[in-house]
Amino acid sequence: MKKLIILLTITVCFLSCKFKEKPEFLRVENIEVADSNSKFIVLTADAFFNNPNSVGGQLETEGIIITINNIEVATVSSKAFKVPAKKEFSMPLSAKIPTKKILNLNNLSGILNSMLNKSMKVQYKGEIKYKVFGFSHKYNVDEIKDVKIKI
Repeated sequence: MKKLIILLTITVCFLSCKFKEKPEFLRVENIEVADSNSKFIVLTADAFFNNPNSVGGQLETEGIIITINNIEVATVSSKAFKVPAKKEFSMPLSAKIPTKKILNLNNLSGILNSMLNKSMKVQYKGEIKYKVFGFSHKYNVDEIKDVKIKI
């Protein structure tokens, strides 16, 4: 009898969790320079999603590459992110970029142009992977933004 009650409780809990569809990828926003010094520039951004399901899940970045002025400079690093149920949310994305990658001689015209315009063209391109109950889905990310720089 005790086993039947436990089994029934688990079954009811499992069936009451609705998993209708994958969370919707909305946009990448708030791309900005969070910190900069002579050795590194830290870029941050937020990937926005809407989860209509009553179950959460997990998001992971999969090789999101950052290019600045058309030069590949870094890959986004982030920990696995827990997805909240029935909510719009944002996943933080962060990258630590060595300054010498941006200031190489092959990109001299791009550097001068960025200094004159006080902005640089930043692109996030790659995938974010969503996982729940053995199901997974990949979202393609391709966002370009002109980011203001302080000189």
